[in-house]
Amino acid sequence: MDFHCHLDLYPNAREVFARTVERNTFTWLVTTSPRAFTATSRVLGGHVNVLITPGLHPEIVHERHGELDNLLEQIEHVSAVGEIGLDGSKRFQHSYEMQRKVFATTVAQCAAVGGRVLSIHSRQAVKDVLSVLADHPGFGTAVLHWFTGTAAELKAASDMGCWFSIGPAAFNSASGKALARKMPRDRVVPESDGPFAQVNGTTVMPWSSDDTARLLAHAWDLGVDEVKLSLESNSRRLIGVINAAG
Repeated sequence: MDFHCHLDLYPNAREVFARTVERNTFTWLVTTSPRAFTATSRVLGGHVNVLITPGLHPEIVHERHGELDNLLEQIEHVSAVGEIGLDGSKRFQHSYEMQRKVFATTVAQCAAVGGRVLSIHSRQAVKDVLSVLADHPGFGTAVLHWFTGTAAELKAASDMGCWFSIGPAAFNSASGKALARKMPRDRVVPESDGPFAQVNGTTVMPWSSDDTARLLAHAWDLGVDEVKLSLESNSRRLIGVINAAG
């Protein structure tokens, strides 16, 4: 399973998609813009085990904020939304206020239509992400992907009921390993974040969940089989939440 993947952005997307359909029982294909959602749904849509969702990635908000109305309309017809969120890193500070407006409006729309499951980017912006979510308590369920905040921010997010999607690349750093150890074990699901995520210079693929399980087993000091069962159980529960939304 893979709960956060940019399948449409692999160089050989059709081939990777076909292999993913064969190997995964569920893949959440997050898109970066409303137009990308429309195009990807047309080209790769229709498979029962692949969920394609509309989003507006914070890294391109400065270029694509004009598509916000399209996103708000798309949200009415889907059960989940992603990738959305905030990026407070220095590279994207120039668009941060616009990001906040887009994210808050998106979350408000999710609340207005009865709640959605959200795959959220929160790099160097966890406090603001959680604040926006708190302002719209009916937004649904938050899945914080590749969480890189502080231990205190992790606890705050966990206390709010957030889920966490994590992949092999999250373990590239000591801080990533430390955060993995503290994540709520009943609200962690596997992701790849491919093709952007890499391990030892190699692109992470959508069928990397066994690698994630092995890395989490080490972090949690548990057996690999036990962690695999836990991830499978968590995944089924989250898929149930997605299916119940919208």
